[in-house]
Amino acid sequence: MELSQLTAISPVDGRYRRITHELADYFSEFALIKYRVLVEIEYFIALCQHPLPQLQKVSKDVYPALRKIYAEFTIADAQAIKEIEKTTNHDVKAVEYFIKAKFDALNLSEYKEFIHFGLTSQDINNTAIPLSLKDAITATYLPLLQQNIDQLKAQAKQWKNITLLARTHGQAASPTLLGKEIYVYVERLEAQIKQLNTVPFSAKFGGATGNFNAHKIAYPEINWIDFSNNFVNNVLGLHRSQTTTQIEHYDNIAALFDALKRINTIFIDLDRDMWTYISTDYFKQQLKEGEVGSSAMPHKVNPIDFENSEGNLGIANSSFEFMAAKLPVSRLQRDLTDSTVLRNIGVPFAHTMIAFASTLKGLNKLIINEDKIKADLEDNWAVIAEAIQTVLRKEGYPKPYEALKGLTRKNEKTTQITIAAFIDTLEINDDLKTQLKKISPHNYVGYNANELN
Repeated sequence: MELSQLTAISPVDGRYRRITHELADYFSEFALIKYRVLVEIEYFIALCQHPLPQLQKVSKDVYPALRKIYAEFTIADAQAIKEIEKTTNHDVKAVEYFIKAKFDALNLSEYKEFIHFGLTSQDINNTAIPLSLKDAITATYLPLLQQNIDQLKAQAKQWKNITLLARTHGQAASPTLLGKEIYVYVERLEAQIKQLNTVPFSAKFGGATGNFNAHKIAYPEINWIDFSNNFVNNVLGLHRSQTTTQIEHYDNIAALFDALKRINTIFIDLDRDMWTYISTDYFKQQLKEGEVGSSAMPHKVNPIDFENSEGNLGIANSSFEFMAAKLPVSRLQRDLTDSTVLRNIGVPFAHTMIAFASTLKGLNKLIINEDKIKADLEDNWAVIAEAIQTVLRKEGYPKPYEALKGLTRKNEKTTQITIAAFIDTLEINDDLKTQLKKISPHNYVGYNANELN
């Protein structure tokens, strides 16, 4: 069968292509080849600017034409490189030969042996991949994550005064505010973004085994460490690892994946809470004309967006966890196991993006059911026992916790009436009794999110 969204094996490139297609600019085979070309071209220009004696005649006027090779890189260009690879059986060498042909067309043939000068393939891969990863996070991941945070902030503000029966261990607990409970996720996500932003996009660039052997034997007078630090850190905008084997350590990419996994875990927590609020009827969901909730039960409107998100986050996290554990481990100066793993970076990113889009869709469909929320509060007067016993502690009343425990753990239901009757039995002054009777599940809420922050 011809490849299409209907015939693709993975739902990432099939069912969910409409959501994940932007990631192809960063994680596809085409993208990897393009980023390799970018690094090779910028490296050659950096050699010209150093300058190497043999490259002093290269005019800076040719730089725009060189940069067009990657800036205007096409599918046809990528296919040409794949054709070369059929002969070389080496993907990075095929890129080198492709660029050499471009140099011939630009009348730069005398300089083409300085393409890939002194490098090994991992100098290209271990800069191209973190560069594409950095661009993907900046251009696609963070904006969609921020849309979710902005939506949560808006709902936290909208519902800041809605009193909600809390549930600890699944049991009715001291009331809280719905807006504050939503804002919990805002704070958690923003804290993790700060941590994510501290992880450098590390790159290896140092020749066959990381020591600049070829560079130094050819040009011993040049400080290749300073040159490469400037190239990787300032030209490419990455962070060069100083002492390496043939490959990048991948310790920081592991840290990055761990940070992404933590963010996904927060989303799983959010998805499950929203699912539970919908199941308890605290939220209704906006209906869309023509949609079906169940093939058999016409009345159902299932929380499928949060369920879809949770499932995709699980897949993403399992991949992130595997990659974070696997990539930093390599036999001696290198083995090839990292290569095939790195080609799959886009997979957990795609499942993460699918999840973020689903959560956002679900959040936008929520309609608060205040009647149900108020009814649950009214049905759980026992939760103000904490308030009453705390005030009694302040007043020096003997064993207030035990007194309230005896009241609220009786078989009969605790109501406003039984609470009031209990307060009347207490040996306290009338003003304090009046104060205690004013406490209800509807007003015993503490600080809101704005005050807590």
